[in-house]
Formats: sequence, structure tokens, C-alpha cells
Amino acid sequence: MTQIGARILRTLHPQCELVELAARKENPVPLSWGVGAGGKETVDPKDVLNGGGLLPLGGVEVSGGYKGYGLSSMIEIFCGILAGAHWGPHVRKWMSTNAEADLGQCFVAIDPDAFAPGFAERLQDFTQTMRALPTSSPSFKVEVAGDMERRHELLVEQLGGIPYHKNQITFINDLASKLGVKPVTLIQ
Repeated sequence: MTQIGARILRTLHPQCELVELAARKENPVPLSWGVGAGGKETVDPKDVLNGGGLLPLGGVEVSGGYKGYGLSSMIEIFCGILAGAHWGPHVRKWMSTNAEADLGQCFVAIDPDAFAPGFAERLQDFTQTMRALPTSSPSFKVEVAGDMERRHELLVEQLGGIPYHKNQITFINDLASKLGVKPVTLIQ
């Protein structure tokens, strides 16, 4: 995996943070998420983090990963080259702190009504159509962007705080100790 992939997929590929989290929780990751140092797919997040890298969206070529590579390249052009920031091999390695990251960003504002009158209503119809699609199992339902986040917000509200895995707490308290700051306070 190139530095382009490692950096861009942090933007496009939500699995980036999930790989780090899985490593802390000592959980496997799906096979299509990353490779070890030799470029072979792996389910071990530590292999991905230590010399490996993330695969493009879609995984390997046979499952459409080349499309994710194209999307990643476009993000690299916008967020690295166009933004005047580091790009590709010039970005520090993932999980390294030996240099400034210098990661660029690109924000694009689009007025949808300039392209399609009635956009909000059409988008609402699309969302309702997606949610009404048949599922592979009665225990699942089709979701759209934001559904999972809303469920998590309700869980946090019910619990009175954010739930963390014990290894995450250990990691954060070890970091606090190294930085000489107060460890986290837990709500039981």
C-alpha cells in the first residue's frame, strides 16, 4: 500500500481508525481491509499497522479495488497537490510521529438546487426507497448515512457517557502518563 492509500483512505475509508481500534481491542479485521508488510491480505490489524497498509475501497483488484484506487488518487490530488500539502511518498508513515504530517484538506460547497430543482424532496424519496429495500435477513435493515451515528448517540445518552473498551482506556492512560497529564476519569 502506498502512502497515497494510507493517507487518503483515512479520508475515504472509515476502516483506518477501525483498524487501530481493532488492534487495541485485539480483534481481527475483515480480510478486504488491509495487507501485511509483504502485501498479502490479512485479518490481523497489527500486521496492517506494522509495515502493511490499508487496501483501497473494494479490497484487491478482483473485487473492484482498482475503483477505490482511482477515488483515492482523486482525493490525493485535491487534498495533497491542490492544497499545497504533502502527498503520496512525501507524507510521513502511518502511526509515525517523526515528522510533521502536513496533511491538506479540500472542502467543496455545492448548491444542489443549481443542478436539480426539488433536490431535498428527491433525496428524501431516495432515502426512503433505500431504507425500504429487502434485506438478506429479517434481523437486518437497510440503513443510510447517519443511521448508525444516531443509534450511537442514543446509546451514549442512555449510558450517560461514551463506552470504551478496557484496552482503549489502558492506551489513553499510558499516553497520559507519557505526556505527564491526568489520566481519564471513568464513569461507572
